[in-house]
Amino acid sequence: MQALKLLILGIRGVPAKHGGFETFAEKLALFLVKRGWQVTVFCQEDGDGNSWESTWEGVRRIHIPVSRAGAAGTVIFDWKATCRALSEHGLFLTLGYNTALFNLMQRLRKQTNVINMDGIEWRRDKWGVVAKTWFWLNERAGCWIGNHLVADHPRIKDHLATRVRADKITMIPYGGDEVLSADAALLTAYGIEAGGFSVIIARPEPENSFLEMVRAFSSKRRAHKLVVLGNFTPERNAFHRQVMDAASDEVIFPGAIYETPVVQALRFYSRFYLHGHRVGGTNPSLVEALGAGCAVIAHDNHFNRWVAGPEAAYFKDEADCARLFDRLLADDAALQRMKAASRARFYERFTWEQVLSEYEELLTRWYPKN
Repeated sequence: MQALKLLILGIRGVPAKHGGFETFAEKLALFLVKRGWQVTVFCQEDGDGNSWESTWEGVRRIHIPVSRAGAAGTVIFDWKATCRALSEHGLFLTLGYNTALFNLMQRLRKQTNVINMDGIEWRRDKWGVVAKTWFWLNERAGCWIGNHLVADHPRIKDHLATRVRADKITMIPYGGDEVLSADAALLTAYGIEAGGFSVIIARPEPENSFLEMVRAFSSKRRAHKLVVLGNFTPERNAFHRQVMDAASDEVIFPGAIYETPVVQALRFYSRFYLHGHRVGGTNPSLVEALGAGCAVIAHDNHFNRWVAGPEAAYFKDEADCARLFDRLLADDAALQRMKAASRARFYERFTWEQVLSEYEELLTRWYPKN
């Protein structure tokens, strides 16, 4: 029997280096290769010249060089990758709809393309009018062009169902790794110890409630530390400067940390994991916090409530967040209940085994018959 072929578009490549979609693509590719699939991933490279191929852990990689950096470079890469994909055969999985208009070429070529529609990108505060318009148009285009759509959250499915019929959408959330232990010695470099700190891990954008959470924590002495991960550039970014100016001396800004063992230790040994995201579907960092058994304090919205469950603590605004710190920092019984509930919710819906098996079932169902 001929092997099933999956080709993955929409990410920078594998192994994962850049975030949630890359991590998912790596997990899915390795999972399917072990199940007998032939998997190809299109990978963005810096530079000029022709594309080339390589193999990584049984995954075929098509490397496409792009000389431009930033968002423009990503758009150019997506265009080149989609053009290159027109000569390939199999089933396509496109992660994200940011350049879904390009996928029209595949639809016209009668290639079967499943599109993961990600979050509602055009609602994010960080984008200007031009970018929001581009994302809005591409969301509409993706809904129409994709043969089938994946939503990573029930509310994202509800949103997409206002554009297309509901039976064109399958809801499969993001997955995460279970973390049952971590190296406490890695905390020493940051001057913290197990249970003596809480942590924020996110992109420092206004829509992620950084300012509200830092102000709430800094409103009084806590005899506790708040570790705020993220790439802060206060010399160039007024919002970053505002957040850092609002912080008390109990707040630590170690910068962006990409070493997985360190990030796992920060989650595993934190008293609370703070999640301020106001826009989006199933957020990878929140799922990973559940997998590490973190007690979660999150912004109160339907995205976070579905992921973290009813036992997490939720805040509407800065004052609300401050009250949670006042109450929960000294409540060990509540802390243990919240940690146990996070693990239970993780096992219920977000293990990689569940998520990847659901993807394989969906992809098999949509595999082209000819």
